Amino acid sequence: MVEVLRESLVRQAGLAGGRRNVARGQAVTALQNVHRFLEHYVERPDEHPAERVIVFDEAQRAWDRAQATKPSQRRGASKLTDSEPAHALQIMGRHGDWSVVVALIGNGQEINTGEAGLAEWGRVIAAAEGWRAVAPSRALFARLPAQRLADGPQPWLTIDDDLDLTVPMRSVRDPQGAPWVDAVLAGDRDAAARIAEEAGGVPYFVTRDLQAMRAALRHLSRGLRRAGLVASSGAKRLRAEGLGVQAADIPHWFLDRWPDIRASDALETYATEYDCQGLELDQVGLAWGGDMLRGPEGWHMRNLSGARWQTIRNPGERAFILNTYRVLLTRARYETVIWIPPGSPTSDGPWHDPTRNAAELDALAEHLLACGARPLEPAPAAVADRLTLL
Repeated sequence: MVEVLRESLVRQAGLAGGRRNVARGQAVTALQNVHRFLEHYVERPDEHPAERVIVFDEAQRAWDRAQATKPSQRRGASKLTDSEPAHALQIMGRHGDWSVVVALIGNGQEINTGEAGLAEWGRVIAAAEGWRAVAPSRALFARLPAQRLADGPQPWLTIDDDLDLTVPMRSVRDPQGAPWVDAVLAGDRDAAARIAEEAGGVPYFVTRDLQAMRAALRHLSRGLRRAGLVASSGAKRLRAEGLGVQAADIPHWFLDRWPDIRASDALETYATEYDCQGLELDQVGLAWGGDMLRGPEGWHMRNLSGARWQTIRNPGERAFILNTYRVLLTRARYETVIWIPPGSPTSDGPWHDPTRNAAELDALAEHLLACGARPLEPAPAAVADRLTLL
Protein backbone atom coordinates (compact mmCIF):
# COMPACT_ATOMS: atom_id res chain seq x y z
CA MET A 1 0.00 0.00 0.00
CA VAL A 2 2.83 2.39 0.82
CA GLU A 3 4.40 1.84 -2.61
CA VAL A 4 1.09 2.44 -4.41
CA LEU A 5 0.26 5.61 -2.48
CA ARG A 6 3.75 7.04 -2.98
CA GLU A 7 3.62 6.43 -6.72
CA SER A 8 0.14 7.95 -6.90
CA LEU A 9 1.34 11.15 -5.20
CA VAL A 10 4.32 11.40 -7.53
CA ARG A 11 2.12 11.00 -10.61
CA GLN A 12 -0.34 13.63 -9.38
CA ALA A 13 2.52 16.07 -8.81
CA GLY A 14 3.75 15.42 -12.35
CA LEU A 15 0.32 16.12 -13.81
CA ALA A 16 0.23 19.40 -11.87
CA GLY A 17 3.58 20.47 -13.35
CA GLY A 18 5.69 19.63 -10.32
CA ARG A 19 9.09 17.97 -10.34
CA ARG A 20 8.75 14.23 -9.92
CA ASN A 21 12.01 13.79 -8.01
CA VAL A 22 10.96 16.43 -5.45
CA ALA A 23 7.51 14.90 -5.18
CA ARG A 24 9.02 11.46 -4.65
CA GLY A 25 11.10 12.71 -1.74
CA GLN A 26 8.06 14.34 -0.16
CA ALA A 27 6.01 11.18 -0.65
CA VAL A 28 8.70 9.05 0.99
CA THR A 29 8.66 11.39 4.00
CA ALA A 30 4.87 11.46 4.31
CA LEU A 31 4.27 7.75 3.76
CA GLN A 32 6.74 5.42 5.40
CA ASN A 33 6.97 1.70 5.90
CA VAL A 34 6.60 1.30 9.65
CA HIS A 35 9.52 -1.14 9.91
CA ARG A 36 11.92 1.31 8.25
CA PHE A 37 10.56 4.25 10.27
CA LEU A 38 11.16 2.47 13.55
CA GLU A 39 14.60 1.17 12.56
CA HIS A 40 15.70 4.68 11.53
CA TYR A 41 15.01 6.12 14.98
CA VAL A 42 16.19 3.08 16.91
CA GLU A 43 19.58 3.64 15.26
CA ARG A 44 19.43 7.33 16.24
CA PRO A 45 18.43 7.37 19.93
CA ASP A 46 19.08 11.12 20.31
CA GLU A 47 16.90 12.12 17.37
CA HIS A 48 13.15 12.72 17.54
CA PRO A 49 10.85 12.54 14.52
CA ALA A 50 9.57 15.68 12.85
CA GLU A 51 6.06 14.24 13.04
CA ARG A 52 4.04 14.73 16.21
CA VAL A 53 1.14 12.63 14.89
CA ILE A 54 1.57 9.29 13.14
CA VAL A 55 -1.16 7.03 11.78
CA PHE A 56 -0.42 3.33 12.29
CA ASP A 57 -2.63 1.41 9.86
CA GLU A 58 -3.74 -2.11 10.84
CA ALA A 59 -2.16 -1.55 14.24
CA GLN A 60 -3.28 -4.94 15.51
CA ARG A 61 -0.89 -6.47 12.99
CA ALA A 62 2.19 -4.77 14.47
CA TRP A 63 5.05 -7.19 15.04
CA ASP A 64 5.65 -8.74 18.42
CA ARG A 65 9.13 -8.78 19.93
CA ALA A 66 10.09 -12.17 18.50
CA GLN A 67 9.18 -11.18 14.95
CA ALA A 68 10.59 -7.65 15.16
CA THR A 69 13.99 -8.82 16.39
CA LYS A 70 14.44 -11.69 13.94
CA PRO A 71 17.94 -11.54 12.44
CA SER A 72 16.63 -12.47 8.99
CA GLN A 73 14.58 -9.36 8.17
CA ARG A 74 14.82 -8.08 4.62
CA ARG A 75 17.87 -5.85 4.77
CA GLY A 76 20.25 -7.70 6.99
CA ALA A 77 19.99 -8.04 10.74
CA SER A 78 17.02 -6.41 12.43
CA LYS A 79 17.87 -3.24 14.34
CA LEU A 80 14.82 -3.51 16.58
CA THR A 81 15.14 -4.76 20.14
CA ASP A 82 11.47 -4.85 21.18
CA SER A 83 8.00 -5.09 19.67
CA GLU A 84 6.84 -2.50 17.16
CA PRO A 85 4.26 -1.00 19.59
CA ALA A 86 6.97 -0.61 22.24
CA HIS A 87 9.34 1.13 19.82
CA ALA A 88 6.55 3.34 18.42
CA LEU A 89 5.70 4.73 21.86
CA GLN A 90 9.34 5.13 22.85
CA ILE A 91 10.19 7.05 19.66
CA MET A 92 7.11 9.31 19.69
CA GLY A 93 7.63 9.84 23.43
CA ARG A 94 10.90 11.65 22.65
CA HIS A 95 8.85 14.81 22.12
CA GLY A 96 9.02 16.73 25.35
CA ASP A 97 5.41 17.88 25.45
CA TRP A 98 2.96 15.87 23.32
CA SER A 99 2.58 13.39 20.50
CA VAL A 100 -0.21 11.16 19.20
CA VAL A 101 -0.31 7.68 17.69
CA VAL A 102 -3.55 7.09 15.80
CA ALA A 103 -3.97 3.31 15.65
CA LEU A 104 -6.40 2.04 13.01
CA ILE A 105 -7.74 -1.38 13.97
CA GLY A 106 -9.16 -3.88 11.49
CA ASN A 107 -11.05 -7.04 12.31
CA GLY A 108 -10.04 -10.42 10.91
CA GLN A 109 -7.11 -9.05 8.89
CA GLU A 110 -4.34 -11.01 10.64
CA ILE A 111 -2.66 -13.04 7.89
CA ASN A 112 0.89 -13.66 9.06
CA THR A 113 2.90 -14.94 11.99
CA GLY A 114 4.46 -12.56 14.47
CA GLU A 115 1.49 -10.17 14.65
CA ALA A 116 1.20 -8.94 18.23
CA GLY A 117 -2.47 -7.95 18.40
CA LEU A 118 -4.04 -5.22 20.55
CA ALA A 119 -2.89 -6.92 23.76
CA GLU A 120 0.70 -5.85 23.05
CA TRP A 121 -0.39 -2.23 22.63
CA GLY A 122 -2.16 -2.44 25.98
CA ARG A 123 0.90 -3.94 27.64
CA VAL A 124 3.30 -1.27 26.43
CA ILE A 125 0.89 1.63 27.11
CA ALA A 126 0.51 0.43 30.69
CA ALA A 127 4.28 0.19 31.08
CA ALA A 128 5.21 3.44 29.30
CA GLU A 129 5.28 6.53 31.49
CA GLY A 130 3.06 9.39 30.37
CA TRP A 131 0.97 7.59 27.77
CA ARG A 132 -2.83 7.38 27.80
CA ALA A 133 -5.19 5.62 25.41
CA VAL A 134 -8.67 6.43 24.11
CA ALA A 135 -10.54 3.52 22.50
CA PRO A 136 -14.07 2.17 21.94
CA SER A 137 -15.41 -0.42 24.36
CA ARG A 138 -15.32 -3.06 21.60
CA ALA A 139 -11.51 -3.04 21.96
CA LEU A 140 -12.01 -4.81 25.31
CA PHE A 141 -14.33 -7.58 24.18
CA ALA A 142 -12.72 -9.31 21.21
CA ARG A 143 -13.14 -13.08 21.09
CA LEU A 144 -9.39 -13.68 20.99
CA PRO A 145 -7.42 -12.48 24.04
CA ALA A 146 -4.61 -11.24 21.79
CA GLN A 147 -7.02 -8.79 20.16
CA ARG A 148 -8.17 -7.19 23.43
CA LEU A 149 -6.53 -3.92 24.43
CA ALA A 150 -7.09 -4.86 28.07
CA ASP A 151 -9.18 -7.23 30.18
CA GLY A 152 -11.36 -4.54 31.68
CA PRO A 153 -11.13 -0.88 32.80
CA GLN A 154 -7.64 0.54 33.20
CA PRO A 155 -6.39 3.83 34.73
CA TRP A 156 -4.64 4.70 31.47
CA LEU A 157 -7.69 4.00 29.27
CA THR A 158 -10.63 6.25 28.39
CA ILE A 159 -13.60 4.66 26.62
CA ASP A 160 -15.17 6.60 23.73
CA ASP A 161 -17.55 4.61 21.55
CA ASP A 162 -17.58 7.36 18.92
CA LEU A 163 -14.28 5.83 17.83
CA ASP A 164 -16.05 2.59 16.86
CA LEU A 165 -16.52 2.85 13.08
CA THR A 166 -19.32 0.34 12.59
CA VAL A 167 -20.42 1.18 9.05
CA PRO A 168 -18.24 -0.50 6.38
CA MET A 169 -17.19 2.01 3.73
CA ARG A 170 -15.41 -0.19 1.21
CA SER A 171 -18.53 -1.71 -0.33
CA VAL A 172 -20.22 1.34 -1.84
CA ARG A 173 -23.69 0.00 -2.55
CA ASP A 174 -23.88 -3.19 -0.49
CA PRO A 175 -23.04 -2.77 3.22
CA GLN A 176 -24.39 -6.28 3.79
CA GLY A 177 -21.39 -7.72 1.92
CA ALA A 178 -19.09 -7.74 4.98
CA PRO A 179 -21.61 -9.49 7.30
CA TRP A 180 -22.28 -12.01 4.54
CA VAL A 181 -18.56 -12.79 4.24
CA ASP A 182 -18.34 -13.16 8.02
CA ALA A 183 -21.21 -15.66 8.00
CA VAL A 184 -19.75 -17.62 5.06
CA LEU A 185 -16.34 -17.91 6.70
CA ALA A 186 -17.92 -18.80 10.03
CA GLY A 187 -19.55 -21.72 8.23
CA ASP A 188 -23.04 -20.44 9.07
CA ARG A 189 -24.82 -21.27 5.83
CA ASP A 190 -28.27 -20.38 7.17
CA ALA A 191 -27.18 -16.95 8.41
CA ALA A 192 -25.40 -16.17 5.12
CA ALA A 193 -28.43 -17.23 3.07
CA ARG A 194 -30.70 -15.12 5.29
CA ILE A 195 -28.49 -12.04 4.86
CA ALA A 196 -28.52 -12.53 1.09
CA GLU A 197 -32.29 -13.01 0.98
CA GLU A 198 -33.11 -10.01 3.16
CA ALA A 199 -30.77 -7.83 1.10
CA GLY A 200 -32.30 -8.94 -2.19
CA GLY A 201 -28.99 -10.52 -3.18
CA VAL A 202 -25.33 -9.93 -2.37
CA PRO A 203 -22.69 -8.72 -4.87
CA TYR A 204 -20.97 -12.10 -5.07
CA PHE A 205 -21.11 -14.37 -8.11
CA VAL A 206 -19.76 -17.87 -8.67
CA THR A 207 -18.45 -19.32 -11.93
CA ARG A 208 -16.39 -22.37 -12.89
CA ASP A 209 -15.12 -20.79 -16.13
CA LEU A 210 -12.01 -18.58 -16.04
CA GLN A 211 -12.82 -16.91 -19.36
CA ALA A 212 -16.38 -16.23 -18.21
CA MET A 213 -14.99 -14.47 -15.12
CA ARG A 214 -12.77 -12.26 -17.26
CA ALA A 215 -15.64 -11.42 -19.62
CA ALA A 216 -17.94 -10.59 -16.69
CA LEU A 217 -15.37 -8.32 -15.05
CA ARG A 218 -14.92 -6.38 -18.28
CA HIS A 219 -18.67 -6.06 -18.68
CA LEU A 220 -19.10 -4.83 -15.10
CA SER A 221 -16.19 -2.36 -15.25
CA ARG A 222 -17.88 0.42 -17.17
CA GLY A 223 -16.45 3.92 -17.52
CA LEU A 224 -13.53 4.58 -15.21
CA ARG A 225 -14.13 1.59 -12.97
CA ARG A 226 -11.36 -0.95 -12.88
CA ALA A 227 -11.18 -4.65 -12.23
CA GLY A 228 -8.45 -7.04 -11.17
CA LEU A 229 -7.78 -10.62 -10.16
CA VAL A 230 -6.79 -11.69 -6.65
CA ALA A 231 -5.75 -15.03 -5.21
CA SER A 232 -4.28 -16.49 -2.06
CA SER A 233 -0.51 -16.79 -1.88
CA GLY A 234 -1.17 -20.43 -0.95
CA ALA A 235 -3.17 -21.15 -4.11
CA LYS A 236 -0.23 -22.91 -5.72
CA ARG A 237 -2.22 -25.10 -8.12
CA LEU A 238 -3.98 -22.30 -9.99
CA ARG A 239 -1.23 -22.48 -12.58
CA ALA A 240 -2.51 -25.88 -13.69
CA GLU A 241 -5.90 -24.26 -14.36
CA GLY A 242 -4.45 -21.49 -16.54
CA LEU A 243 -3.74 -18.80 -13.94
CA GLY A 244 -0.35 -18.95 -12.34
CA VAL A 245 1.30 -15.53 -12.64
CA GLN A 246 1.48 -13.23 -9.63
CA ALA A 247 1.60 -9.47 -10.24
CA ALA A 248 5.24 -8.35 -10.27
CA ASP A 249 4.88 -4.55 -10.09
CA ILE A 250 2.08 -3.62 -7.72
CA PRO A 251 2.13 0.20 -8.29
CA HIS A 252 1.71 -0.38 -12.04
CA TRP A 253 -0.93 -3.05 -11.33
CA PHE A 254 -3.05 -0.67 -9.25
CA LEU A 255 -2.44 2.63 -11.05
CA ASP A 256 -2.04 1.89 -14.76
CA ARG A 257 -4.81 0.95 -17.17
CA TRP A 258 -5.21 -1.27 -20.19
CA PRO A 259 -3.60 -1.40 -22.79
CA ASP A 260 -0.65 -1.48 -20.36
CA ILE A 261 -0.33 -5.24 -19.85
CA ARG A 262 0.97 -4.71 -16.30
CA ALA A 263 -2.33 -3.14 -15.23
CA SER A 264 -4.87 -5.00 -13.12
CA ASP A 265 -7.57 -4.66 -15.76
CA ALA A 266 -5.46 -6.60 -18.26
CA LEU A 267 -6.66 -9.52 -16.09
CA GLU A 268 -3.47 -11.46 -16.77
CA THR A 269 -1.84 -11.43 -13.32
CA TYR A 270 -3.23 -11.54 -9.80
CA ALA A 271 -2.50 -9.80 -6.52
CA THR A 272 -2.15 -11.84 -3.33
CA GLU A 273 -3.49 -10.97 0.12
CA TYR A 274 -0.16 -9.28 0.88
CA ASP A 275 -0.30 -7.14 -2.27
CA CYS A 276 -3.87 -5.91 -1.90
CA GLN A 277 -4.45 -5.58 1.84
CA GLY A 278 -5.55 -2.02 2.57
CA LEU A 279 -6.35 -1.37 -1.10
CA GLU A 280 -9.39 -2.12 -3.24
CA LEU A 281 -10.73 -2.25 -6.77
CA ASP A 282 -14.19 -1.60 -8.18
CA GLN A 283 -14.68 -5.18 -9.41
CA VAL A 284 -12.68 -8.17 -8.22
CA GLY A 285 -12.20 -11.62 -9.66
CA LEU A 286 -11.25 -14.01 -6.85
CA ALA A 287 -9.52 -17.16 -8.05
CA TRP A 288 -10.19 -19.64 -5.24
CA GLY A 289 -7.30 -21.98 -4.56
CA GLY A 290 -6.99 -25.45 -3.09
CA ASP A 291 -5.56 -24.12 0.17
CA MET A 292 -9.03 -23.69 1.71
CA LEU A 293 -11.92 -25.96 0.76
CA ARG A 294 -15.27 -26.79 2.30
CA GLY A 295 -16.00 -30.29 3.57
CA PRO A 296 -18.69 -31.97 5.69
CA GLU A 297 -16.83 -31.04 8.87
CA GLY A 298 -16.16 -27.42 7.94
CA TRP A 299 -13.27 -25.58 6.34
CA HIS A 300 -10.29 -27.68 5.34
CA MET A 301 -7.01 -25.67 5.33
CA ARG A 302 -3.99 -27.02 3.49
CA ASN A 303 -0.46 -26.17 2.49
CA LEU A 304 1.18 -27.49 -0.67
CA SER A 305 4.37 -29.32 0.31
CA GLY A 306 6.25 -30.71 -2.65
CA ALA A 307 3.68 -32.49 -4.81
CA ARG A 308 1.04 -33.02 -2.10
CA TRP A 309 -1.33 -30.99 0.04
CA GLN A 310 -0.69 -31.21 3.78
CA THR A 311 -3.58 -30.61 6.20
CA ILE A 312 -3.06 -27.66 8.55
CA ARG A 313 -4.22 -28.33 12.10
CA ASN A 314 -2.51 -25.54 14.03
CA PRO A 315 -5.28 -23.10 15.09
CA GLY A 316 -3.14 -20.04 14.48
CA GLU A 317 -2.18 -21.06 10.96
CA ARG A 318 -5.79 -21.98 10.21
CA ALA A 319 -6.88 -18.51 11.34
CA PHE A 320 -4.33 -16.90 9.02
CA ILE A 321 -5.72 -18.77 6.02
CA LEU A 322 -9.31 -17.96 6.97
CA ASN A 323 -8.38 -14.29 7.26
CA THR A 324 -6.57 -14.47 3.92
CA TYR A 325 -9.88 -15.27 2.26
CA ARG A 326 -11.60 -12.59 4.34
CA VAL A 327 -9.18 -10.05 2.88
CA LEU A 328 -9.64 -11.35 -0.67
CA LEU A 329 -13.44 -11.44 -0.40
CA THR A 330 -13.61 -7.80 0.74
CA ARG A 331 -11.45 -6.03 -1.86
CA ALA A 332 -14.30 -4.91 -4.17
CA ARG A 333 -16.24 -1.67 -3.98
CA TYR A 334 -18.93 -3.23 -6.14
CA GLU A 335 -19.04 -6.85 -7.38
CA THR A 336 -16.82 -9.85 -6.67
CA VAL A 337 -16.79 -12.73 -9.17
CA ILE A 338 -15.50 -15.93 -7.57
CA TRP A 339 -13.92 -18.40 -9.96
CA ILE A 340 -13.75 -21.92 -8.59
CA PRO A 341 -11.62 -24.05 -10.94
CA PRO A 342 -13.24 -27.17 -12.42
CA GLY A 343 -10.41 -29.31 -11.10
CA SER A 344 -9.31 -32.73 -12.26
CA PRO A 345 -12.06 -35.39 -12.41
CA THR A 346 -11.27 -38.91 -11.29
CA SER A 347 -12.33 -40.14 -14.74
CA ASP A 348 -9.06 -38.75 -16.10
CA GLY A 349 -7.51 -42.12 -15.28
CA PRO A 350 -3.71 -41.98 -15.14
CA TRP A 351 -3.85 -38.21 -15.75
CA HIS A 352 -6.00 -37.48 -12.70
CA ASP A 353 -4.35 -34.80 -10.56
CA PRO A 354 -5.15 -35.34 -6.84
CA THR A 355 -3.96 -31.79 -6.02
CA ARG A 356 -6.97 -30.49 -8.00
CA ASN A 357 -9.74 -32.83 -6.93
CA ALA A 358 -12.88 -31.87 -8.85
CA ALA A 359 -15.27 -33.24 -6.21
CA GLU A 360 -13.73 -31.05 -3.49
CA LEU A 361 -14.04 -27.96 -5.68
CA ASP A 362 -17.63 -28.88 -6.58
CA ALA A 363 -18.48 -29.02 -2.87
CA LEU A 364 -17.00 -25.55 -2.37
CA ALA A 365 -19.08 -24.11 -5.22
CA GLU A 366 -22.21 -25.73 -3.81
CA HIS A 367 -21.50 -24.24 -0.38
CA LEU A 368 -21.08 -20.68 -1.70
CA LEU A 369 -24.22 -20.91 -3.81
CA ALA A 370 -26.19 -22.26 -0.83
CA CYS A 371 -24.91 -19.29 1.18
CA GLY A 372 -26.52 -16.91 -1.29
CA ALA A 373 -23.81 -16.19 -3.86
CA ARG A 374 -25.36 -15.94 -7.32
CA PRO A 375 -24.43 -18.09 -10.30
CA LEU A 376 -22.72 -15.93 -12.90
CA GLU A 377 -24.83 -15.27 -15.95
CA PRO A 378 -23.01 -15.26 -19.32
CA ALA A 379 -21.69 -11.86 -20.36
CA PRO A 380 -23.17 -10.30 -23.52
CA ALA A 381 -21.71 -11.70 -26.74
CA ALA A 382 -20.06 -8.38 -27.59
CA VAL A 383 -18.07 -8.51 -24.37
CA ALA A 384 -17.04 -12.12 -25.01
CA ASP A 385 -15.83 -11.12 -28.48
CA ARG A 386 -13.90 -8.24 -26.97
CA LEU A 387 -12.22 -10.68 -24.59
CA THR A 388 -10.64 -12.53 -27.51
CA LEU A 389 -9.36 -9.23 -28.94
CA LEU A 390 -7.80 -8.22 -25.62
